[in-house]
Amino acid sequence: MTTFALSDLAPDFVAAAHTIVYCAVGSVDAQGRPTSRVMHPIWEWDGERLTGWLTTTPSPKVRQLADHPYVSCAYYDSWAVAVVADGRVEPVADDAERTRIWDLIRTTPPPLGYDPGGIGVPGWGGPTGPGFVVARVDPWRVQVRRVTPGVGVELRTWHAP
Repeated sequence: MTTFALSDLAPDFVAAAHTIVYCAVGSVDAQGRPTSRVMHPIWEWDGERLTGWLTTTPSPKVRQLADHPYVSCAYYDSWAVAVVADGRVEPVADDAERTRIWDLIRTTPPPLGYDPGGIGVPGWGGPTGPGFVVARVDPWRVQVRRVTPGVGVELRTWHAP
């Protein structure tokens, strides 16, 4: 299998993820069992590094991620496009970074962006509120799959060194 440079597929990954918006985020629970949930990550590509941002509330899933800090974020749009990012998750405690992510979400156009303060999540009164949990996803593997009618399937994969 050919491995591609991250720069060859990260822009396509971000475009697909931000168009599809919702993904299944798989992780492992406290008993070592697979579990998944539908989430709404936002991704940043700076030309060198791909970073995902998860937002949630203090919950059992946050404790599970502390014990097993890896996720798989899988997006698909019926049949033509599927993208996956597998990565390590790290909670973000820095208030400046939490504020930056809050503002990134708030200023990104819908349907990906939204007003985090306007959706009524308990504790999400602002970016430094106790209920606003931010976690960074640093991918170690990214895959982009596209089906083009009459051409076939294009599958590109990147793995961290």
